[in-house]
Amino acid sequence: MNKFSLSDLETIVEERASSKDGSSYTAMLITTGIEKCAQKMGEEATEAVIAAVTGNRAEMIKESADVLYHLLVVLKKMNIPLEEIMAELDKRTAQSGLEEKAKRTN
Repeated sequence: MNKFSLSDLETIVEERASSKDGSSYTAMLITTGIEKCAQKMGEEATEAVIAAVTGNRAEMIKESADVLYHLLVVLKKMNIPLEEIMAELDKRTAQSGLEEKAKRTN
């Protein structure tokens, strides 16, 4: 089983985001602004939805990887560390999803 984690991917995104030699897609994406980063994340999410609906397992795996990568790029652009997302998930797992949703005010 692979030991590669989202934290590892976050580190790679962080390192590549500051690349100045023109060889990094991550750096190019970061410099285009939050709108483009979010657009790419949305495109990948849509492709993942299509793969899920059509039952295409191989494409779902690929598109899920793209979604996770682009999510981390957006988080980087917004200066939100993965640790904050994990803390939010940790809070939510302390109760059932139905209990958590019932407590929301929106």
